[in-house]
Amino acid sequence: MNLIEDILLAFIPMFVAVDAIGVLPIFASLTDGMQQQAKNRIIAESMITALCLTAAFVFVGKLVFRLLAITMGDFMIAGGAILFCLAILDVVSPTKKRRVPGDELGIVPLGTPLIAGPAVLTTSILLVSQYGFLPTLVSLIANIGLAGLMLRSSFLLTRWLGAAGEKALSKVTSLLLAAIAVMLIRRGLEHFLIKP
Repeated sequence: MNLIEDILLAFIPMFVAVDAIGVLPIFASLTDGMQQQAKNRIIAESMITALCLTAAFVFVGKLVFRLLAITMGDFMIAGGAILFCLAILDVVSPTKKRRVPGDELGIVPLGTPLIAGPAVLTTSILLVSQYGFLPTLVSLIANIGLAGLMLRSSFLLTRWLGAAGEKALSKVTSLLLAAIAVMLIRRGLEHFLIKP
């Protein structure tokens, strides 16, 4: 496969894992009443936090695997199970948990765990093994950048989608995340069946 195709293939599961649409209503409620300059600072902090955390995990993840003697099959099954649980919780919960805003709002909870949470970390390490470092990093940067753009235009998107539209779109992305989780578990099991 060529580089552009790998980037596009890595972009889609990363987009689902980042779930910027699901973060939008939380961001809107936490920053309600703030000046646009303060919102922009919070968005910048959240993007830097998410990117640094996930990029670090991409680079040291495989080393940790070797130290702990974890195979890719082990991680696929464990990661798939975690992603599936997260997706089910998102589907059945009426709203994502909100926190009272503080000075570190851009770092916690927006940067992590909302943008760069377990789903993104799990997906990123799996994408590295499937498509390589460069396509994974490009798709990661593109998705975090897209999330930042969506947060910057949150007032337009929330007005256009409406409360019901936001919830519906968030549930659809959660269903896609559940499907990706099942695929990861299946591939993890295939890893054990193929390798003696």
